Amino acid sequence: GTVLVDNMLIKGIAGGPDPTIELSLKDNVDYWVILDPISQRLYLNSTGRILDRDPPMSIQSIVVQVQCVNKKVGTIINHEVRIVVRDRNDNSPRFQQQRYHVAVNELTPVGTTIFTGFSGNNGATDIDDGPNGQIEYVIRYNPNDKTSNRTFDIPLTLSGAVVLRERLNYEEKTRYFVIVQANDRAQNLNERRTSTTTLTVDVLDGDDLGPMFLPCVLVNNTRDCRPLTYQASLPELTDPARVNPISVTPPIQAIDQDRNIQPPSDQPGILYSILVGTPEDYPQYFHMNLTTAVLTLLKPINRDLHQKFDLVIKAEQDNGHPLPAFANLHIEVLDENNQKPYFTRSMYEGFILESSPVGTTISDNQNLTSPLQIVVLDNDVEETRDPQLHLFLNDYSMIFTVTQSGITRYLTLLQPVDREVQQLYTFSMTASDGVQESVPVTVNILVIDANDNSPTFSNISYNVKIYTDMRPGEGVIKLTAVDADEGPNGQIVYEILAGDQGDFIINDRTGLITIAPGVVLSVGQSYALTVKASDSAPPAQRRSSITTVYIEVLPPNNQSPPRFPQLMYSLEVSEAMRIGAILLNLQAFDREGDPIRYLIQNGDPQQVFNLSQSSGLLALGRPLDRESTDRYILIVTASDGRPDGTSTATVNIVVTDVNDNGPVFDMFLPKNLSVQEEEANAFVGQVRATDPDAGVNGQVHYSLTNFNHLFRITSNGSIYTAVKLNREVRDYYELTVEATDRAVDPRRSTLTLAIKVLDIDDNSPVFTNASYTVCVPENLPPGTVFLQIEAKDVDLGSDVNYRIRTQEALQYFALNKYTGELSLLKSLDYESFSDTEATFTFLVEAFDSKGTMPPGLATVTVRVKDMNDYSPVFSKKLYRGMVAPDAVKGTIITTVSAEDHDPPGTPASRVRYKVDVVQFPYSASIFDVDENSGRVVTRVNLNEEPSTVFKLVVIAYDDGDPVKFNTTTVEIAVLQPSVIPRFTQDEYRPPPVSESAPKGTMVAVVTAAALNQTIVYSIVSGNEEDVFAINNRTGVISVKKSLDYESVKSYDLRVQADSLQVVRSNLRVPSKSNTAKVFIEVKDENDHVPVFTKKLYIGGVSEDAKMFSSVLKVKADDKDTGNYSAMQYRLIIPPIKDGKEGFVIEAYTGLIKTAMLFKNMRRSYFKFQVIATDNYGKGLSSKAEVLVSVVNQLDMQVIVSNVPPTLVEQNKDQLIGILERYVQDQIPGATVVVESIGARRFGDGYSEEDYTKSDLMVYAIDPQTNRAIMRNELFKFLDGKLLDINKEFQPYLGQGGRILEIRTPDVVANVKKQAQAVGYTEGALLALAVIIILCCMPAILIVMVSYRQRQAECAKTARIQMALPAGKPATTAANNLYEELGDSTMRGYAQQEQQQLLRPSLLRPEELSMESGIDPGQEYYGQDYYSYEHGYELPQYGSRRRLLSPSGMYDEYGEVVVENDGGYYYSPHGSTAEEWARKKRIKLIVDPEYETSSTGEDSAPDSSQRNRLNNPNIQNNINGNIYIAQNGSVVRTRRVCLGNNLKVTSPVRLGKQFKKLDKLAVTHEENVPLNTLSKGPSSSDKMNTRPCSVSFASSTIGAENIVTKPGGSKMKSTEEQESVVDNEDVKEPLESHSEHTQSDEEELWMGPWNNLHIPMTKL
Repeated sequence: GTVLVDNMLIKGIAGGPDPTIELSLKDNVDYWVILDPISQRLYLNSTGRILDRDPPMSIQSIVVQVQCVNKKVGTIINHEVRIVVRDRNDNSPRFQQQRYHVAVNELTPVGTTIFTGFSGNNGATDIDDGPNGQIEYVIRYNPNDKTSNRTFDIPLTLSGAVVLRERLNYEEKTRYFVIVQANDRAQNLNERRTSTTTLTVDVLDGDDLGPMFLPCVLVNNTRDCRPLTYQASLPELTDPARVNPISVTPPIQAIDQDRNIQPPSDQPGILYSILVGTPEDYPQYFHMNLTTAVLTLLKPINRDLHQKFDLVIKAEQDNGHPLPAFANLHIEVLDENNQKPYFTRSMYEGFILESSPVGTTISDNQNLTSPLQIVVLDNDVEETRDPQLHLFLNDYSMIFTVTQSGITRYLTLLQPVDREVQQLYTFSMTASDGVQESVPVTVNILVIDANDNSPTFSNISYNVKIYTDMRPGEGVIKLTAVDADEGPNGQIVYEILAGDQGDFIINDRTGLITIAPGVVLSVGQSYALTVKASDSAPPAQRRSSITTVYIEVLPPNNQSPPRFPQLMYSLEVSEAMRIGAILLNLQAFDREGDPIRYLIQNGDPQQVFNLSQSSGLLALGRPLDRESTDRYILIVTASDGRPDGTSTATVNIVVTDVNDNGPVFDMFLPKNLSVQEEEANAFVGQVRATDPDAGVNGQVHYSLTNFNHLFRITSNGSIYTAVKLNREVRDYYELTVEATDRAVDPRRSTLTLAIKVLDIDDNSPVFTNASYTVCVPENLPPGTVFLQIEAKDVDLGSDVNYRIRTQEALQYFALNKYTGELSLLKSLDYESFSDTEATFTFLVEAFDSKGTMPPGLATVTVRVKDMNDYSPVFSKKLYRGMVAPDAVKGTIITTVSAEDHDPPGTPASRVRYKVDVVQFPYSASIFDVDENSGRVVTRVNLNEEPSTVFKLVVIAYDDGDPVKFNTTTVEIAVLQPSVIPRFTQDEYRPPPVSESAPKGTMVAVVTAAALNQTIVYSIVSGNEEDVFAINNRTGVISVKKSLDYESVKSYDLRVQADSLQVVRSNLRVPSKSNTAKVFIEVKDENDHVPVFTKKLYIGGVSEDAKMFSSVLKVKADDKDTGNYSAMQYRLIIPPIKDGKEGFVIEAYTGLIKTAMLFKNMRRSYFKFQVIATDNYGKGLSSKAEVLVSVVNQLDMQVIVSNVPPTLVEQNKDQLIGILERYVQDQIPGATVVVESIGARRFGDGYSEEDYTKSDLMVYAIDPQTNRAIMRNELFKFLDGKLLDINKEFQPYLGQGGRILEIRTPDVVANVKKQAQAVGYTEGALLALAVIIILCCMPAILIVMVSYRQRQAECAKTARIQMALPAGKPATTAANNLYEELGDSTMRGYAQQEQQQLLRPSLLRPEELSMESGIDPGQEYYGQDYYSYEHGYELPQYGSRRRLLSPSGMYDEYGEVVVENDGGYYYSPHGSTAEEWARKKRIKLIVDPEYETSSTGEDSAPDSSQRNRLNNPNIQNNINGNIYIAQNGSVVRTRRVCLGNNLKVTSPVRLGKQFKKLDKLAVTHEENVPLNTLSKGPSSSDKMNTRPCSVSFASSTIGAENIVTKPGGSKMKSTEEQESVVDNEDVKEPLESHSEHTQSDEEELWMGPWNNLHIPMTKL
């Protein structure tokens, strides 16, 4: 139902009662079109189906014939209607594969194209047409692989080639999933359709990393290994045989970090070496295996010279990779354990807070800021190494412990400590290396007080009586609170909280309560004082307690008792204090001043102390002994003699220790001890010593005064073995133990222990030899003793037995269980062994029948000596031979052969030959035998008598032990010369034989003769490939296999003739006469066709190329020689112009040259064939295709290099090959062509030249489009790979040679500059025009008035009508139709005057498209090349277009007539004055520059560009619309006249001519040929032309230049060739309506601008 044509505007009525015409459809395939004859509309018939231009329907256009029958006159006119089906983007691109895969080596350089799998038919396809079907590829972000779109790119979206943008790293990522999106190029971005696929890129491991040592610990967030140090240790002065190979921890191993290089055979190996080391003489001691890294010791090391070795080892690949790996190797030389461990300090003092939790480390200061470091070393071990010592605490091991490893050790707390219980811990610490023990060191650990105790009063309350006569300040009572803490935590502050009523004060430090100043006491008063005692800790930690003091005030009393200042006294006294020493002053105070008497009331039963009764001085009366009594509590009284005049005080005396006792061993513990051997750290026994002193004076330390390298003693007196004891070395020890205390001046005591070492079965029997090797001759009888072995066991009571361990040896050998004698069980046969050396290796073992240790092993190797069992044996007892009497030296007579059955490969099996010179000495002098082959030959040139028979004895011997031999006899008969055939010629040279000769063709005949002998012929040499055969009776040599001159050109045969008698004896007798040479030459034939070096030769020719310019050179090769390889070339080219060929070829060189000019033919191309015929054109032929594309500098790029042009010329082929390869990466099959090579041009306008550099101008031809690749695309292809191209150019351009830039050719660049300059000129002209306008306003008014008057006349002359019927009256209307003509046939145009024409101006514009006519390759082309739609069919070969004048539409304007001179004139009609009309005519000139060649190619921008169509919505001309249908037909709609009545004047400036063109509304359609149609005999015939690149000039084309050929032939002129259609009845030339020639003033002149390319849209 869609309206296709709204009104066909056919005159007449098709319906109603009186129809004048009848309309119907013809050729309506599939009935897609419905005709409404009454309204003259065409509709789309798509009921129940869809109109689809895509496959499979592929309906791209609908063509129907509208048949119009004139019912009045009966004429029939067929009008073709072509409906173009425009593409709709209704199909998405579809990938041919679900997934794509490519593998890329990680070493691939950035910028490399890694995947081209989307090219051709392998990528995505879209069945839509034009841009809707064009595919471009982009990489999309993959959320599951976030780096893929950054790592890869598709810079050339149309090709889909994937390019690497970031360096790959196999070790970081081995696979990428690249999402590739294919989208079409629909002009509306919102209508574009897409599809995606996944390209899996597998990264292959490349050799980019060096080795790494194992184990590898990675540095955080890197792939680098932390520095690795291997460790090894060696005892000093050790024999290398005992330690090799040296054990290294961990084992030295390096691997290649590239672990997956493919194929595995390319995986490099690792080589190890010691790079450097200290000390510098390390190579004398160590060697590292190059491939296994096994470290071996070369000689013993003296530790006095070297204590350690620090080496740097290197691992590198064996392929020269420049990234080695390094590791450190530290080798410790161990000393004999003869040094005791030692502490770096003699005493350690540590501190710990008493409230510290378990696990706290002891500190080295009271601030507890750093730990106490105990450093213990061993001179047997380097100071920087952990000596691996064991530390023992002799006391308090349940409270403190020491860390078990490291050079620096730390003490930690095992259980809580309480300073109030014990403030100082003193103990000794000993270090042991398992053999030696250090000197003990003293450790003092002071417990720092924590405020964990509150002040405590001795009583909960106190009762005090005071008297009224006491004065202020007099003491009432002194309170004492005790705090076990120390320091501020133990400093007590007293205060009265309540109850004092202001009458009492207390000293905050001493606790003394006194009467406050000014207080008067009254009898009967009582007080209850609350007193608080607090420590001086920080407020948050402070602790306190309270007590109550009850005070009662009494009347004055003169009988008060004495009072001590303190109720309790404390002091420490050393037990070494001298007798009589004053310890304390206990003086009391009495208010009344009565004398005081002091007594010790209790606590000193032994009367150790003396107290002065009068003075109260306490002195020592007897010696103290802390070990018996360490504390005294004395109760002391002070009395003034009255009954109630006594008071008491307490004195606490602590006795401190001095070192006055030595350690004493416990004698009840056993002194005779025993221990089993081979047990390290085995318990031997224990000693115990005690010391009654206190503290360090009573701490006992044990040590061994001898054998301390074998035994060790712990701090508790336990004795252990330090090493494994060996009873077999020593079985008894007397060990001395010493006990000392820890005093500064220690006391000592010793004890001797007897230790016996008990034996165990800890030794296996040891053979006197680790391996035994014996040589046993074969064939010894069984039972023969050939070896006795011996083993010993050092354990007590051992019983050594022997046996064979290898089971296979038990069938050959026997071993005596008790004596170790080895004997044969059976005879040995050397030949029975398969290997080359007859050896038998087996194990024997010796074991202790009473013990449990593994048996001792030894290897026995029995070598069986070959006794040469067999002698060589000849195959014959007698050999015969014949020889010519004149045989030359070295003539082979016969061959002898002997075999030896000894094992192959042994000396006994090798047979050699020699002549026995004893039996037949003369024969031995003239004959010889080859030592290895056995050939019997002549030793000299013979000259013997015929019929003589020689006997020769030949000896065959072997190399066995002993040597064995055998002999044979050779009888050699000297023949008569008469029985030896003689050839008639020494050499035969037959005529050459053709290489095409069939099998059996006779080549030559050789002839030999002998007396009474039948001759037998044979070919003895030169016929290795069996090409020829010889008749052994006739001597005819014939062809046996096909000959090939190209393979072998000649043969040299040697033939031999022998008598039948000799042959029958299976012998040959070569001599000087019975052999001859035959030289056969092969004659070449023409059996190979020429082969072109290419199937398709691609070249280019510039538009400005001169006649006979070289285009390209073809070459064909022929394997034949001579004339058969001499080529003659010719071309097969379709006619191009005037029957001419566009190209010629040099017949014998193959150089193709131009034969025409190609001006304005850019982007045309020519395809033709070249034929090569060998034998100078008389032989075989082959052909190749040639493609020549017309180009100009718009298609070229200039490659500027920094080398002279001569160097570029010398290496032109190689350089172009490199460029071509990079272009072919993007466009397969493309060819790069050199336009010129010259000096570099530079400077303003490129006018200067530099011959030290060169310009290489090139372009590239695309074999798919047959045209030059766009210049910008060529730049992208090459500039993007410039670095890679320079690398490949380097060998040809020399050192430093490179491409400097790729630039635009000179001409194009200059045009751009001039275009820019024109912009400035236009601006200046515009300013000048404004000035002129302002000055010329009156003239402008006059022109405007004139414009109004002549507007009507301008309307008649504004349209250029082509091909209207000549002489047609002005009143007759004609219709306009553009239609397509093929070849010389006109379609569907009637011959009668009354024909009705369709009006294509009413076709729906949206179903047509506009042709711009602009070549995308031109510089002025402003839009994207790819924005033009594709898919519209091109005009077929030889097609022409013509225009039928729309007279029905434009009849008021005028008509085009043809005059007698053959010219076309535009003449206004409607005027009665014919003469005036002649004066107003305008002559139309055909521009010969825009003709169409007979190849079907437009000489302007090529036809391939016509399918690239602009958006019809943006290309509307101001004078109307121009469209192009699918088949190329041009349709023009109605135009509005905008011109004025124009007076055409003489030639003026170009600006005026453009103004005239604009006023005339001339449409210049670029590059479309102009066709003409001749006039028929009927006055109603029409002249039809198609406007093509029309120019206007003052010259004319005479009628004599136009020739009409009847029957639809073409009209040709000397300047142009047009495809025209004539009426079949045309019989006379065109007639002229006027002979008047228009004047210069009236014609439109464009002068040299006739050839100007002006885009239609701009006009």
